[in-house]
Amino acid sequence: MNDTKNGLLGELRTAERAARDAGEAIMALYGKDYRIEEKFKGHPVTTADLEANLRIKEVILGRYPEDGWLSEESQDDLKRLKASRVWVIDPIDGTKEFIQHVAQFAVSIGLVIEGRPALGVVYNPVKDQLFMAVRGAGATLNECAIRISPREEAKGAHLLVSRSEPSRKFRLLADLYHLEQIGSIAYRLALVAGGKGDGTLTFHTIHEWDVCAGVMIVEEAGGVVVDGDGKDLRFNQPDPVFRGLVASNETLTFGIQKILSRSLEGSR
Repeated sequence: MNDTKNGLLGELRTAERAARDAGEAIMALYGKDYRIEEKFKGHPVTTADLEANLRIKEVILGRYPEDGWLSEESQDDLKRLKASRVWVIDPIDGTKEFIQHVAQFAVSIGLVIEGRPALGVVYNPVKDQLFMAVRGAGATLNECAIRISPREEAKGAHLLVSRSEPSRKFRLLADLYHLEQIGSIAYRLALVAGGKGDGTLTFHTIHEWDVCAGVMIVEEAGGVVVDGDGKDLRFNQPDPVFRGLVASNETLTFGIQKILSRSLEGSR
């Protein structure tokens, strides 16, 4: 990505270093003994999450101390709302998979400028898969260019879905699409960007840190990402959540979103 646009090459290399440092901390504990606590029911946090968060913060804010910061594992400082540049971090997206020794989790590092992702890094340290993208410069996997699936036919399209969402939620999709369960949504987005699935979606309310980097990578791979209502995603919001998400190519995204929307309407 030598032709990185918007003057963000330094930020990209810093994010890459932070992701790899976090991955090193994670792998030092993967499959070993570590502390597990619950932030609230069904949402564990481990020693690895906290150590990875510390590594990322030291690298990024050590280089860019004036930037805003939003991380799943840091107390939210609303001073970020006044910042034009904000780093949006999930040290381990897919903590349950990490605990279960399932290699479907990832470090997720995004940089938001004026409410839109400008840079994204998603790193699976078990598989040493490093997905990166910068606005206007394309997306890569281990420095090789990637593109989203060009599939146009909806029937039989291969969708990556959550391992943890109840299977009943996907009944409306099962007759039309082929569904494969994958853990982390950050990792699913990156895989879709690389054409390893035709799309992904979630019915869950998700946080900005879950998807910021993945959204950037999908968009730079030629894809489209919308929330459950079919709207573009804006980041660095006071309440940093989205209700549902769909990512695919331009042809398939809104058909999937319509099915998701019907399900969400039924649960309101």
